Formats: sequence, structure tokens, C-alpha cells
Amino acid sequence: MNSIVQFFQNLTWDTVCSWFLFDPKNPLLFNSALFLGLFIVFYAIYIASKKTHYFRITYVVLFSLFFYYKSSGVYFWLLIFSSVVDYSLSRLIFVEPIKFYRKFYLILSLLINLGLLAYFKYTNFFIDNFNKLFSEDVAFQDIILPVGISFYTFQTLSYTIDVYRKELEPTKSFIDFLFFVSFFPQLVAGPIVRASDFIPQIYQKLNLTKEDFNKALFLIIGGLLKKAVISDYISVNFVDRVFDAPTSYTAFENLMASYGYAIQIYCDFSGYSDMAIGLALLMGFTLPPNFLTPYKSASITEFWRRWHISLSSWLRDYLYISMGGNRKGKIRTYFNLFMTMLLGGLWHGANWKFVFWGVLHGLALAVERFFQTRIKLPKNALIKGIQIFLTFHFVVFCWLFFRAKDFETVFVMLHNISNIKWNWNQIQTIILGYKNVFLLMLFGYIWHFIPSKFTRLNENYFGKLSWVIQAIILGFVFWIVYATAAEGTQPFIYFQF
Repeated sequence: MNSIVQFFQNLTWDTVCSWFLFDPKNPLLFNSALFLGLFIVFYAIYIASKKTHYFRITYVVLFSLFFYYKSSGVYFWLLIFSSVVDYSLSRLIFVEPIKFYRKFYLILSLLINLGLLAYFKYTNFFIDNFNKLFSEDVAFQDIILPVGISFYTFQTLSYTIDVYRKELEPTKSFIDFLFFVSFFPQLVAGPIVRASDFIPQIYQKLNLTKEDFNKALFLIIGGLLKKAVISDYISVNFVDRVFDAPTSYTAFENLMASYGYAIQIYCDFSGYSDMAIGLALLMGFTLPPNFLTPYKSASITEFWRRWHISLSSWLRDYLYISMGGNRKGKIRTYFNLFMTMLLGGLWHGANWKFVFWGVLHGLALAVERFFQTRIKLPKNALIKGIQIFLTFHFVVFCWLFFRAKDFETVFVMLHNISNIKWNWNQIQTIILGYKNVFLLMLFGYIWHFIPSKFTRLNENYFGKLSWVIQAIILGFVFWIVYATAAEGTQPFIYFQF
């Protein structure tokens, strides 16, 4: 109570203004106290307006645009522009009987959307490579990458393509389409929602059951723990330090930082997805799962069915299949798999290390497809365990290229790890020195690898608790988040993509 009184006593006009004005150093994040406060107020009005459909839809759109403004500043106008373009062109595609013009409108949509994405994300990348290739000195542009542009671009493109394929009818109004594009829980980092799955929910009557509410709280609590406790703590206190200066650390520390980043990025991204799905469920909307314990995968093919599912399925349906998929013969299938992952790597960032990360996964998918029909392994627990072990370590190896600032850092870390000496006294000293970090890493991996049945049991048990106990648990989790946030609220890794 004293802390609440003190909060209001110290409250100033400048502080209140800062809640509603964009601050590039402090974007609005799910795991921030400001978002919690804003969402509580938003949600109270949202629930009160559940019987007024058009007001509720408009209200969510306005809050979503405000959320995006707080995350990316004036670039929220870019989101509106993209929405106007795709809504207009998709309607033209839908009513146009002549195939030539339908294809023209689709190509125009692709050029505008991908052109904007290329400008903001790849302009300086192209300038840098042009300068290196031709020994020129073209000046870099002062371009800030709008948060989430890669996600909502893919989302609007899927809508237009589905309308072109006659698999989807346009929304009834522009405000409905803007709702689909700007829906704040998944706007800036996914899951990438398909229009065919999401838009019908807009027109349904809001019906939030007790089971949905309990599941939503369970997902939000789990997501907060994954992101703000496990991921942020091991990142700030260990992983970032090693990746920034690998030669300053032992080979064992380099190895553990590699494992650390693997669980860090999983907890960070799946934590965001859990919170997004939970927040959407609180509002009566169902979003698709984005992660299904990917490090349990026995192959890279299976890994991409479990990791960032909304992106991998988008790449499959709109890129891989559009290039011919597996319908053009074996050689073309291998090429299509390779190119899909190469472009998927480029989607992640304007840097050759992301391209190489995509190349590694593309080669792995092609090699797996080649040997799949030629080698039949016996199906038993031992073989599957070996496959999971090898797949996991290949993924960890690839994560080095994803995380490191450049190729040189990757090669330094690999060199260090290859020269590891198992000095158990030294290892014990390191473990004790990073006791909290390693305990959280271990907890993260245990959480990941426990059977899904155990998670469902916990979810069911949480649902049976009284709302008072649930509120206490939620408050305790926020206290843990606050207590472990040594360097303030950390942005989500995928915000940079």
C-alpha cells in the first residue's frame, strides 16, 4: 500500500505524458509495467463493450495502432498505408473477371509490399555489398527498421495471395481488415496469422469461457517466466558477455554460451508467442501455436515443423509450393528446399551470416530428403535419441551464425570449443561462479523436455485454483520479473526482424 501511495505522490505530468508518447529507448513491451497498466485499463473497457461489435472492433484497432506507435513511432503510418494498399488491391482482384488484370493487381501488391520491406530492411545491406564489390564509397542511408514490418508484410501478402487464389473472400470493411493486420498481441513478432483462420473470428460473438480465461493466464505466466526470467537473465549475465568477447572466456564457457543461446532464443521467442496467444485468448481470439518443443525433433525437417511454425508454414505455402514444391522432380525439390531456407535466412536479417544460417538449414533439409527414401533406420528409443542429439547439436551450431556479430566471432568460438580440455576443477569453479545462470539454463531445458502431458496437468491444476490464488501467482510472477530485471526491460530478440 505504501508503494502505491508513493507512486501517486511522485507522479508528474511529464511521467503521464511519457506513457503516451513514443520513446525509441523504451518501446512498449509485453513484459513491461507500462503495458500491464495500459492493458488492464484497455481490457476493462473491452469486456464492458463486448455486446457492441463495431465499437469493440474499432476500439481494438485504435489501441493496436497506439501500441504500434509506442513500439515504432511514426512508422505506424506505414502500417496504415500497407493496409490501405492491400485492402484496395485485394478487392480489385476479387471483383476483376479478367485474369491478366487480376495478376497485375497481385504483382502490384507484391512490388509495393516487398519494395517497402526491401527499402527499410536491405537498402544499407545492398549499399555495403555494392561498395565492397566495386570499391565504391556510396553513403549509407539513415534508415530505422520499423518494428514488425517483416511479420505484418507476410501477413498482408498471404491475404492478397489467398484472395487471388480464390481461397478467401475479402473482409466486409476496411476496419475489419485493419483489425486483422494490426491486432496488437501478434503484430510485432507473430505468430503470422492466416486470414482464413483469423478473419471469421472477427464476426463471431465474443464468448470468453472460464477455461479460455484460465488457459490464457497460464500461457501469459509461462511466457513471462520464459522471457523475463530465464531468457533475459542468462542473456545479460552470461551469453551476451561470451559472444561479445569469446577470447576472454574459457573453451567450456564458450560451449555453455552456445547451449545458453539455444535455450535463450527459444524462451525469448516462445515466451513472446505464449503471451501473444494468451492475450488474444483473453480477448476471445484463438491464435495458432508457434512452438511445439522444437529441440525434441529427430530431424531438421521435424524441427521446422515445431520451430516458428507460422513462418515455416508460410514459407512452405507461399514460397516453396509457388516455386514448384516437390512436383517438378527430385532435383528441383532439393533446389526448392534450399532456396526456401536461404530466403528464409535473408528474411531474418540483412546480413550474410543470416543467409549462411539459412543455407545450412536448406542443405540439411535437402540432404535429409535425399537419404529419406534410401536409408531406412530401425525405429527404437536408442536410434531416436541419437537423432534428437545430432539434430539438436546441428541447430546449436547454426545458432552461432545467427547470434554472433560476424563470421570471425563464430570461427573464434568454434576454435575455442574444439580445444576444450575437461579440467573438472576449472569447470566446477566456472559452474559455481555462474551458479544462477546455469540453474536457469537447466530449468529451461527441463521445462522444454518434460512430457507435454505434465504441462497439461499443470494447466488443469492452475484452472482449478480460485481467482484469488491465480491473481497472487500472477502478482508473484511480476515480482520475480521485476526482481530479476537487473538492466531494465529487455526487448524481444525477434523485434529486430
